[in-house]
Amino acid sequence: MKLGRLLAGFQPSSCFAMDGPVGEQSRLLCGPRPSLCLGGNGMSKPWSCFGYPLSIFFIVVNEFCERFSYYGMRAILILYFTNFIGWDDNLSTAIYHTFVALCYLTPILGALIADSWLGKFKTIISLSIVYTIGQGIISVSSINDLTDYDHDGTPDSLPVHVALSMIGLALIALGTGGIKPCVSAFGGDQFEEGQEKQRNRFFSIFYLAINAGSLLSTIITPILRVQQCGIHSQQACYPLAFGVPAALMAVSLIVFVIGSRMYKKFQPQGNIMGKVVKCIGFSIKNRFRHRSKEFPKREHWLDWAKEKYDERLISQIKMVTRVMFLYIPLPMFWALFDQQGSRWTLQATTMNGRIGIIEIQPDQMQTVNAILIVIMVPIVDAVVYPLIAKCGFNFTSLKKMTVGMFLASMAFVVAAIVQVEIDKTLPVFPQGNEVQIKVLNIGNDNMTISFPGEMVTLGQMSQTKEYMPFDVNKLTSINISATGSPVSTISQDFEKGHRYTLLVWAPSQYRVVKDGLNKKPEKGENGIRFVNTFNEIISITMDGRVFENITSHNVSEYQFFPSGKKTIIVNSTEISQGCTQDLESSNLEFGSAYTYVIKREGNGCPKLEEFEDIPPNTVNMALQIPQYFLLTCGEVVFSITGLEFSYSQAPSNMKSVLQAGWLLTVAFGNIIVLIVAGAGHFSEQWAEYILFAALLLVVCVIFAIMAKFYTYINPAEVEAQFDEDEKKKNAEKNDLYPTLGPVSQTQM
Repeated sequence: MKLGRLLAGFQPSSCFAMDGPVGEQSRLLCGPRPSLCLGGNGMSKPWSCFGYPLSIFFIVVNEFCERFSYYGMRAILILYFTNFIGWDDNLSTAIYHTFVALCYLTPILGALIADSWLGKFKTIISLSIVYTIGQGIISVSSINDLTDYDHDGTPDSLPVHVALSMIGLALIALGTGGIKPCVSAFGGDQFEEGQEKQRNRFFSIFYLAINAGSLLSTIITPILRVQQCGIHSQQACYPLAFGVPAALMAVSLIVFVIGSRMYKKFQPQGNIMGKVVKCIGFSIKNRFRHRSKEFPKREHWLDWAKEKYDERLISQIKMVTRVMFLYIPLPMFWALFDQQGSRWTLQATTMNGRIGIIEIQPDQMQTVNAILIVIMVPIVDAVVYPLIAKCGFNFTSLKKMTVGMFLASMAFVVAAIVQVEIDKTLPVFPQGNEVQIKVLNIGNDNMTISFPGEMVTLGQMSQTKEYMPFDVNKLTSINISATGSPVSTISQDFEKGHRYTLLVWAPSQYRVVKDGLNKKPEKGENGIRFVNTFNEIISITMDGRVFENITSHNVSEYQFFPSGKKTIIVNSTEISQGCTQDLESSNLEFGSAYTYVIKREGNGCPKLEEFEDIPPNTVNMALQIPQYFLLTCGEVVFSITGLEFSYSQAPSNMKSVLQAGWLLTVAFGNIIVLIVAGAGHFSEQWAEYILFAALLLVVCVIFAIMAKFYTYINPAEVEAQFDEDEKKKNAEKNDLYPTLGPVSQTQM
């Protein structure tokens, strides 16, 4: 996809008049070069290095930093919505895809500004400033202490954070989308005629910069996110994770400005998209005016524009509309492709990220796509396509795109299979009239607990193996007994659909606790709560978060932590001097929940006992690699081929029109996700994956049928024919008005 977006931004530059030949020394050494005709910008001295304009190095660095900024921010965006702002998965997915859709709608605005008003250079500068401000605003919006007036670790005015983040995302969408059609084209403008080889190599380097920025950012920003930071309370460090991309965007802008004196800049040449829209509009309007039967039909509906527009422009627009018609099914591919950053990231949060000695965060799985792109592009170009050609199969561009759609569809089938495996490992929570109860004996004696139809005996400091289900209407009484003690009866009103923990430490001493955790911890975090067996109130600090004022023989609320070992500090006056107050948790994995019992040993020192409430995720994130592999293969044969096909079938002056149409398919694909996520409300996530796979499969069949009836053309030959016809017409005009020779006075 990143290569496709690169190609989408490239437009052949105008012809440049050369002042003279370039010497060998200037090609090999960095130095000033003779000036070229700079489209109204006057004469200057461009620099070169090893035969390349020095200005392109600033453009490549600019692109690397900008892509780092964009993909780094986008990698953690869905988790920012769910973890920090607290939106559910569906709303987070909807906002995420709205943002991505805007990023691919605004390139039209950027192209209009560049072509009609500011030119590429000033457009890039202006919108990069907007872009940088947007990145800064979303970084500020993620500062927890901004509205945490009571210092309890929770924002007191969440709407402020939401408003700031939405403003930031709107500015980012305008900035990244606006410069998207300008940067690569501006890089192409730096080359002269005769430098086609260097220009092609530049685009390879440019593509490498895009993928390097994307790859590094999607590795680094999730690592920054899981760090703990904050002034009054330690939280996941979203300000740093968003701040680094914001800083890289500022660096991108500064680097681009530094090279400004070396750039070849062209004045805006007018907007071809405007001409196309006006011509199509006039054709439709003219056809509507002459809709009666007395007017003869014309061969093509665009022929109704001949009264106002010349035949060459109409013919060029016909070529474009034929390709645009093939674009109609394409948004469905992007609807699946861009879910890597939303649904697939959320799926990764329910999986185990430990692969060997490496621990992967859920939002780092997106790097698999960038890595596979770098690997698969040369393999497909150098091995797969030549092998297919040797087999004698005519693997045309449209056939490649059809295969790409099919592979993406199969990727979602694999995602559905993985989701089914995940669902098998999820704990069963109470439903309907059911309640679930777990017994935890924190006393020093063996206890026997009798439920209706079931009896359990627990030794000291132990719990039942799992939560026991009961019908709330039949759970009339619970009896607790111990050797040599009378039986105690518990009368408790249980709320259906919830889990409870029964804390017991003597037959007549117990506490019924409503867990408050009726689903597996989200986003791969781990729920932790503490039980105090001391005789006085204690406070506990775990990894910077405080569990305040836990009363004797009581349990705290759950708080949620990322994976890894955590430091636990117990604050109590009952702890003997000389005892360490610092304890350490076990290595937390992904998606678990634990109860930690703080008890006092014989020497008065605290000791930690761990009890599992919800087991950690067991399905490994490595199982997502096959679906990423299929989707990446689909991207290689769909996205790159699609741009190559579009450019080969469009006239030279209509590249920007097709570029806008291609980017619109990405935007509409994200809108499809919004519609399905908003209207679907599937109880099972695998069913949504199957729906998307089925929709793309249907679209794939439709596209294959459309492709079968498409006739390939060579726009260069068509335009050459028009040039030939114009020459003949000019020659005929010259024959009508022959040039008279000089006439002498004698002849007169």
